[in-house]
Amino acid sequence: MRLTSVVTRRVAAMLVTAAVTLSSVAGAVATAPAPGPPELPALAPKSLTRIYEDNLEYFEEAAAMAEVDGHHERAKTLRTMGQPDRQFLSVDARGQGRVVEVLGDLERAERISILVPGSDVSIDTFDGEVSGHSLGASARTLHARSGQMSRKRVAVIAWLGYETPDTLSPAVLTQGRAEEGAAELRTFVGALRRVSDAPIALMCHSYGSVVCGLAAVGGGGHAKLEVADIVVFGSPGMGVESADDLVDGTRLWAGRGASDWISLVPNASLTIFGTTVGFGNDPTEHSFGALPLPAGDGGHSDYLKPRSAALDGLARIASGDFGQGIAGA
Repeated sequence: MRLTSVVTRRVAAMLVTAAVTLSSVAGAVATAPAPGPPELPALAPKSLTRIYEDNLEYFEEAAAMAEVDGHHERAKTLRTMGQPDRQFLSVDARGQGRVVEVLGDLERAERISILVPGSDVSIDTFDGEVSGHSLGASARTLHARSGQMSRKRVAVIAWLGYETPDTLSPAVLTQGRAEEGAAELRTFVGALRRVSDAPIALMCHSYGSVVCGLAAVGGGGHAKLEVADIVVFGSPGMGVESADDLVDGTRLWAGRGASDWISLVPNASLTIFGTTVGFGNDPTEHSFGALPLPAGDGGHSDYLKPRSAALDGLARIASGDFGQGIAGA
């Protein structure tokens, strides 16, 4: 639904002005220098070991360069990530960074889940210890819970494959970053199919749900996104009108915690000076056509916290053990 009322225009203009002001106040942040990412072989079962090894070597190279330039915290972060027991499909430590980590045996997995993050996620915040506030920790929590709830072999991928917007920036109000992320996500899922034909679920948090929505729009001249499930949680909208706009054969799930502040964000889209602000209809509304994901009383960063209702629902979808629905829905 495209709103054209004067009130909506004024609200959207105020949001843009506030975001521009806040991002200007935040100021520029110096980034650590880093080498370009390693030249990796095409993703395939026989190349996985080399890809993992080459990316671990890259972490040390990038850490050494950051250390020489005085970026000691970035160097420490990179060395912590580059431990020999971890598996990375891609890493780029330049700027905000890109990281794609695998939990589990990707080649033998019976189900694969890809966590797609929202705003404020970078290589510096990827590896925190608090699930829900850290993409890496969230992936570890989901992988562990899936293993507890199912006997199926589940792989979880923490996908920082696009430049996420800052919460205090104009970019978080528009689809620009999501469009770039959607193209990257389609490419990644296509490459993943050379390793495994297991059903894939996209787990999309906050602004990441816009990325997933745009990636899964049917038609448009791009390759079909072959995923079994898309789950959006803490979503401001998906950039589409309803579940009917997504590719056929994909189940859509949506949930929002009772204490999630995202409920205060207007579910609308409006074009101002050639830029579309907002992400459209609320995917948790019955009319949108999504299956319900029980999310309990949690807030915006609580969906993947241990012992949360949303985590159990996400784990069931990750393993495919949900029958016609999820208990508690």
